[in-house]
Amino acid sequence: MVRCLGGLSFYCLLVISLIHILSSIHFRWEEERSTDGSKWKFLEHKGPVLAPPYEPLPGHVRFFYDGKLLRLSAPAEEVATFFAKMLDHEYTTKEMFRKNFYKDWRKEMTSEEKSKITDINKCNFTEMSEYFKAQSEARKQMSKDEKLKIKEENERILQEYGFCVMDNHKERIGNFRIEPPGLFRGRGDHPKMGMLKRRIRPEDIIINCSKDSKHPKPPQGTRWKEVRHDNKVTWLVSWTENIQGSIKYIMLNPSSRIKGEKDWQKYETARRLKKCVDRLRAQYREDWKSKEMRVRQRAVALYFIDKLALRAGNEKEEGETADTVGCCSLRVEHIKLYPKMDDQEYVVEFDFLGKDSIRYYNKMPVEKRVFKNLQLFLENKQPEDDLFDRLNTSILNKHLQELMDGLTAKVFRTYNASITLQQQLKELTSPDESIPAKILSYNRANRAVAILCNHQRAAPKTFEKSMQNLQTKIDEKQKQLWATRKQLKGAKTEHKASHDDRSKKKAVQRIEEQLMKLQMQATDREENKQIALGTSKLNYLDPRISVAWVKKWDVPMEKIYNKTQREKFAWAIDMAEEDYEF
Repeated sequence: MVRCLGGLSFYCLLVISLIHILSSIHFRWEEERSTDGSKWKFLEHKGPVLAPPYEPLPGHVRFFYDGKLLRLSAPAEEVATFFAKMLDHEYTTKEMFRKNFYKDWRKEMTSEEKSKITDINKCNFTEMSEYFKAQSEARKQMSKDEKLKIKEENERILQEYGFCVMDNHKERIGNFRIEPPGLFRGRGDHPKMGMLKRRIRPEDIIINCSKDSKHPKPPQGTRWKEVRHDNKVTWLVSWTENIQGSIKYIMLNPSSRIKGEKDWQKYETARRLKKCVDRLRAQYREDWKSKEMRVRQRAVALYFIDKLALRAGNEKEEGETADTVGCCSLRVEHIKLYPKMDDQEYVVEFDFLGKDSIRYYNKMPVEKRVFKNLQLFLENKQPEDDLFDRLNTSILNKHLQELMDGLTAKVFRTYNASITLQQQLKELTSPDESIPAKILSYNRANRAVAILCNHQRAAPKTFEKSMQNLQTKIDEKQKQLWATRKQLKGAKTEHKASHDDRSKKKAVQRIEEQLMKLQMQATDREENKQIALGTSKLNYLDPRISVAWVKKWDVPMEKIYNKTQREKFAWAIDMAEEDYEF
């Protein structure tokens, strides 16, 4: 009980109210959840912002084929500009990219263009490429007034299209602009790289809103594919893209109440797994000895999902040709068994393409019974046969649901990622470290998770140049430090005033701190060259772990989460205290 006296009563009540609000955020989420599966009662929005129409190139920008000038039709010219914009990128040197681009480009050509353009290697996109480089440079050189005018127009569009009303709440929409047409890149060596991503038109778009709202209006002379009123889903707009045949959505901003609730629920489910994971591990170890082959396969697959954070591997959508697999869809050709390797017994080598065609390669020592089971699973099979021929993702997830309500293979990934971050932060963070050193420790902990989850990336195109620039700064700072130390030594020799001596000492200390900060940045960048930290940070790590760490060690929040991430995890920033444990 808090006693409030005299004029302090108002402030006491205010504090009590704030404590009550913060402590009941998750209870409010639970209370507002509908029992019939509906996500909202009222939803109103303006629809998407479509990509602008194509503007033909000015007459002085020319295209040449086999050394001769060739004027292209508007559809063919537009697709040619997509290639020209990427001319300096290594993608346009890849045979698969060029082959797919050329095939789709020909579909946009007239009959006459098809008869003339028969070899992509004879195409000269140079003037187009130079034109777009000049356009990019001109944008950089715009005056303040020009930049302000663009900023004001973007703000106007944001205010009109960037918000919706959901159950009396004004909510920010995530990405309300539909991506313009272009060339598909994909990750890794994706077999569809270079294909044409077609323009999304109103006739391709499904609008979702409530019946009693003002429905979004399509551009004049067009119509939406459909207007539906499905309150069991949270998306506002959807369409099907032509490359993978997958459905794309416009949804609420990650900072919205409904997204925050979904995030919180995801991490709470992973925390519930923590309470029973030892029992589940004991269960699948026991199942390795089962008389039923299907049970043994399920148990070994679950062991890999748990220990290696492998994705379960969903069935491919119709039309998807990329040879990507997950744990349940591994084939015989994807693993090799070594009874003894490098003084380790029972080693399994994995080599396959995972999500987004990113290669997964790993050598892992396993328990003897797992190894023996794998030998059994491989008997009398060809390289293209399924390793787990009596298992699929649906069967596995159904089994997991029986073990714990809400448990799926993905929950294991979230659990193992979050628990790894928490453990690594405890091991790597030293109380005596400077703030830059603590940030390096955090990024190393995050990196351990990214490696576990196989979140790779190609080294950035500008990596070498940025490292050279950083090294130049380090060299200059070292020279500055040397000069300042020399001045300090001279001051001591000449017995100058103690005040001047103290100033020089402070200058040395300040420069030493600046140098250390630069050196930490260089180490961090080098270690992070081919690892993508953002994916795990946004999708697999309970943000309350990071928030608690930040609060415990007085690290500025903006050093760990950027503005967008702070908005997405506002619920965690409000909720988590420094003693939070996943």
